[in-house]
Amino acid sequence: MLYFRFMCFLWAGIGIVSRVAMAIMGEQWAVWEESQAYKEERPAWVLVVSVVGYLLVALTWMVYLTQSIPYGWVLALMMTSTAVKISILLFNYSAFRVFMKESLRDKKRMMVINASVVVLSAVLIWMGVFLYR
Repeated sequence: MLYFRFMCFLWAGIGIVSRVAMAIMGEQWAVWEESQAYKEERPAWVLVVSVVGYLLVALTWMVYLTQSIPYGWVLALMMTSTAVKISILLFNYSAFRVFMKESLRDKKRMMVINASVVVLSAVLIWMGVFLYR
């Protein structure tokens, strides 16, 4: 249970901190993402983060299946859905970069993405507090 709780809080924390940073940095966030985080040439960190992401998905399923964590499948499925983003980032970086650039320029899309991340983070915190005690 501790692993599932930790993963909920970690994932929620990343979501919240990134949204706060976006709010504080404003337009500078978009500039930073395009010019530094997701450069034209795929940065080396993408491979490292992708491998770690895949390992976390596999570890989560392993922990759920070996320890029979009640409702562990919920977090495992949520984490598995991130494998889609990881795969696109790793195997079709140019398409991800196009999506990222279009999203950063579209205020309505960014509002939907940011609201979704905040709601997901709130759900993860709730899960960490009440579901995986």
